[in-house]
Amino acid sequence: MSERTVIDGDGLILGRMASLVAERLLAGETIDIVNAEKIVVSGKRKMVVEKEIEFLNLGGHEKGPVHYRQPHRIVRKTIRGMLPYRKPVGQKAFGRLKVHIGVPDELADAEKQSIPEVHSDTLSRKFVTVGEIAESIGWKK
Repeated sequence: MSERTVIDGDGLILGRMASLVAERLLAGETIDIVNAEKIVVSGKRKMVVEKEIEFLNLGGHEKGPVHYRQPHRIVRKTIRGMLPYRKPVGQKAFGRLKVHIGVPDELADAEKQSIPEVHSDTLSRKFVTVGEIAESIGWKK
């Protein structure tokens, strides 16, 4: 099946988008996500950032889980968590995913899809973008 799909992450809700992308990856689709820094997480900014900082402090200095600070890596790891990434089928699916900050030159002319059912317009509460979270925890543009 291996068709290449470009999804514009601008305004999409992270968890809901990640679950749909994981399903499509498992079905054999190749997906590029652009504008990763504009994907949103629901909740008040202070609460979301505090929770992320607390999550970063888990583990030790030498070994332990890796916690990324770049927006595209945060999104990529979220999607990985929704795949059976320790099994061969999940590893192949994860290999078909690419996440980009902004829109790279090679994808500038590509037709970009959005997923209307997971857009932040459906939220009735506050939200914060992944880019803002990343800047709060130490990402330097």
